[in-house]
Amino acid sequence: MAKTKKKAADSGNELLESPEALAEQLTKAEQFLEDKKNRGLVLGVGTIIAVIAAALVGYRFWVTNMDQEAQTELFQAVYYFEADSLGKALNGDGNNYGFLEIIEEYGMTDAANISNYYAGACYLKLGDYESAIRYLGDFSASDLLIQAKAYALTGDAHMELNDYTSAYDFYTKAANYNENKQFTPLYLSKAAIAAEKGGDKQKAIKVYGTIADKYKKSSQYQDARKHKSRLEASLAE
Repeated sequence: MAKTKKKAADSGNELLESPEALAEQLTKAEQFLEDKKNRGLVLGVGTIIAVIAAALVGYRFWVTNMDQEAQTELFQAVYYFEADSLGKALNGDGNNYGFLEIIEEYGMTDAANISNYYAGACYLKLGDYESAIRYLGDFSASDLLIQAKAYALTGDAHMELNDYTSAYDFYTKAANYNENKQFTPLYLSKAAIAAEKGGDKQKAIKVYGTIADKYKKSSQYQDARKHKSRLEASLAE
């Protein structure tokens, strides 16, 4: 392998250092293009590349315009969500789109993506936990805080369905996603509750221990110590 690489490097140096060698390669290229079949192949490939490039530019322009429209619709839907008018937030008010219509009409945009998050949150509040899980699962973001929140809300929906194993998994994902002092102990506390409700006291003790060891200044610290001691005592009985 080393010899092959050296040979290739020497060939490259020869082209750079020897005008005769460079001229020979250019002659070969000209001969290749003089063949009608080869010339047609090169032109064909070049045309395809140009068409693809133009299509990509056009697509990006279209998506940008669509996203601007969707963002305008999103503003009103978020307003209804914050006002706790969940029906209008989801389905619109007759003049403005709701989250579900934004998802359907502007599916490839950032506005549609964030609408999945809000739709999931709406369904969670409305008690439709399966729909909440579905829409939250369709949401993804590079934003470190909101993605963790989406995982935690999915955990909440699973808790309501008494699916404690899945709830624990999503709370753990939320806690591990961009670990921070403000939200991580909260998500860990929920994970511990899910573990205990699922019958795994040892796992709950371990999670409470993590809060007690790493997040002493958090509002969850005292409760974590208390519940850890309670569970340890129950196992010792």
